[in-house]
Parts: sequence; structure tokens; C-alpha cells
Amino acid sequence: MYDEEDLSLLDGEFDLESPLDRLEPLTAEVEASRPNPDAMLALLEDPQTQQRMLAARAFCELEDERATPHLIHLLTDTCPLVRVSVAYAIGRNPHPDAVEPLIAQLNKDWNGYVRKGIVWALGNCRDRRSLVPLAEALKTDIPAVRLWAASALAQMASVSYEAVLGAIPPLIEALVSDRVAAVRSNCAWSIGQLCRELPSNVVYATAIDALIQAFAEDEDLGVREDAKAALLGVGDPRGLQLIETLEQEGWF
Repeated sequence: MYDEEDLSLLDGEFDLESPLDRLEPLTAEVEASRPNPDAMLALLEDPQTQQRMLAARAFCELEDERATPHLIHLLTDTCPLVRVSVAYAIGRNPHPDAVEPLIAQLNKDWNGYVRKGIVWALGNCRDRRSLVPLAEALKTDIPAVRLWAASALAQMASVSYEAVLGAIPPLIEALVSDRVAAVRSNCAWSIGQLCRELPSNVVYATAIDALIQAFAEDEDLGVREDAKAALLGVGDPRGLQLIETLEQEGWF
């Protein structure tokens, strides 16, 4: 699976950095010791943008449920740097109350960095309500957001069987058709994660077929390797047999 360190491999037409990559580092004073939660809670309501951003970034490190209502409020902050930090802070402090506000902001935020952070947070919330917006983001958003929507959908494995069934079709579609190889790779990884939660049924068989197709036919070596790793992780007999046969034939 591709992560933040692999983004340099993607299509140079798109800016796919982490939403936090362009933010100033935390001050030396804050880095020297963990931020004080009470002080950071107060700063979340500070009228100065820089202070709100600093406080939101602190809660990317801290876990404190008291911050949740403040972070939800700041999802609509006028400054995109604050919103990016808030999205990641909610991802570190997931809460059911944050799911609907995250979805609402995902649907209207013009900033790709913010939407990318929101997608990550929605995955971490592990909530059935996240399924449809994550699937839609995987289908329609910019590559950076699609990349992490694919990964976030793997979190449906811990939500419910029905959520797993709902996540697999959009992942298969993107694995087959997305034009960005890294997105296809993350789809392969997520499908592998979800297949581990499925019995041997039609959905499972369709997902395995998609992984086999990607392993055998995708033009990108990285995608083929990730599809192979997913098949190995699932341990499906058909997939394992194909891998063995192709490797014996020196296909790789």
C-alpha cells in the first residue's frame, strides 16, 4: 500500500502531499514536552488563527474527548490550515458526533488538503455513515483524496458485515479503472483487508477475481505487487495457485 512517503511516485500533474506537509512545525517548546491539554483546549477558542491552528495540531498528538465539540465547531473555520489540522485532530480523537459534520464539510470544502484529512478522519471514526461519502470520494475526488479514501474504506472491516459488503464494489471499480497507480494499489490493499472478514460467497469471489486480474494484468508493477500481497494475506487457494504458477513460469 502507498503511504505519505510514496506520494513522490504519483502523477506529477497533481499535488498529493499530506495536508500537514506545508504547515509550520510545532514550536520547540511544544515539541519538548507534550502539550498541556487544558491550555490547548482554551486555545481552540482563541480569536487568533495561529493559536487555533496550534491548538488543533496539538490534538493531533493528544487524545482528549473534551476537545471533540470544539474541533467539530472548527471544521468550518475560515482558515484552511486550521481545518486541515482539525480534520487530523478529529481522526486522532474520533467520535460518533463528528461523523455528520465531517461528511458535511467533505461535501463542501474547496480545499483538497482539507478533504484529504477529512477522509482520513472518517475512516478512523469507523462508522457505517462514512461508507457512502468515502465511496463517493474514491470515485470522484482528486487523486490525493482518492488515495486515502481507498485506504479509509478498509476500516469498514471493523464496522459490520454489511459495511464490508458495501465497501468492496467501489474498491473493485477503482482497482480496475482508476488512472492513478497508487490509488489502485491502495484499493488492492483494502480489498485484501476486507476479504479477511468475508465468508466464501459471491462478493468474496468477485473481490478475489479483481485481485487476480490486477496481479496478472495491471500495467504497474507496484499495483501487481500489492495485489499479490493482498492475495497472500487472504490465503485464497485460487490466488495462491495463480501466484505459484506465474512465478514458476518466470512471469515476474
